[in-house]
Amino acid sequence: MTAEHGAWSVSVYERIRDIPAPAWDACANPPDLPFNPFIAHAFLSALEESGSATAKKGWAPCHLALRDGAGGVAAVLPCYMKSHSYGEFVFDYPFAEAYERAGGRYYPKLQTAVPFTPVTGRRFLVRPDVDAAQARALLSAAAVELVKANDASSWHVTFATKNEWAALGGLGLLQRTDTQYHWHNRDYAGFDDFLASLASRKRKAVRKEREQARASGIAFAWLTGSAIKEAHWDAFFAFYMDTGNRKWGRPYLTRAFFSLVGEAMADRILLVMAMRDGEPIAGALNFIGGDTLYGRYWGCLENQAFLHFEACYYQAIDFAIAHKLAHVEAGAQGEHKLARGYAPETTYSLHHFASPGLARAVERFLEQEREAVAQDQEALAAALPFRRDCGTVEP
Repeated sequence: MTAEHGAWSVSVYERIRDIPAPAWDACANPPDLPFNPFIAHAFLSALEESGSATAKKGWAPCHLALRDGAGGVAAVLPCYMKSHSYGEFVFDYPFAEAYERAGGRYYPKLQTAVPFTPVTGRRFLVRPDVDAAQARALLSAAAVELVKANDASSWHVTFATKNEWAALGGLGLLQRTDTQYHWHNRDYAGFDDFLASLASRKRKAVRKEREQARASGIAFAWLTGSAIKEAHWDAFFAFYMDTGNRKWGRPYLTRAFFSLVGEAMADRILLVMAMRDGEPIAGALNFIGGDTLYGRYWGCLENQAFLHFEACYYQAIDFAIAHKLAHVEAGAQGEHKLARGYAPETTYSLHHFASPGLARAVERFLEQEREAVAQDQEALAAALPFRRDCGTVEP
């Protein structure tokens, strides 16, 4: 499908590899913005080429590319036609159930997202020299047409930026919010400096957790770049499969994904490995952005008190301080992160429904939900573990 808009045209691509990587990345990660690994061509390509995000898995790629009058790629929108709601982390099951009870068909639906990745980032990826508002409007119109052409129920833009949320809300998309927990670096000199900002009781609790996590001779290693070998990916995949099978029953990523993304983005990966007697027993996979460390997956082959907290939260803070990163994002959900210094932050999504009746019902629900999220965040912020004289943590 190609739609003409004067000098502009929008085309649909069923494989991201059909859009040249330099053209995609010029829109996704221009040099004036902090690098986001998840919207990079290499990351999205690894998902597709590994068989992790494919039509067979219910994630049929249908990326939109806006081309200018000269035929150059001016903006892109990562899109997938979904046959289910797994792997999104913005839960719309109540919408699907209500619509189907009323006799509608909720699937397929169009999803603008990074598969399996609850990380905020730009979704309307616009080349810096292109008018962003115009590009968003043209891509949005094309997405709505794609919904109609596929007889889909809806279009969802998940983990968008606040600016996109405000702009697309102005174009008529329904606005939704939720909460994650992020750690912010206030120019700490080291982990002890961070600990000093906590209230005494919380500081002692964190120290105790770190000590217990290292019991029985466990040590931690940071691996990045060429230090990550296939043997490390073999070990980590075993951890990932164990956690996935216990948590959600069907892990999303294939073994091939880790090799592909490791080869393409080695310098953007931090693999934290927990070792005993030289053997890996647990690990946490992180991606290194321009100013943020993103924690993504974790797993272990044996139980050890507070091992998860150490590998995923405290090691991430240590690395961020050492490398002067401003933030750590440790994934979706988890009020337990509050006590470890991770502050509540708002996440944003946008939704379009082809059925006016469903749209009206969801709009009423989202109005109430946004108010509840804001009230919850006020209470959560009051529970942060920092000393009163240290103030609050600002993003």
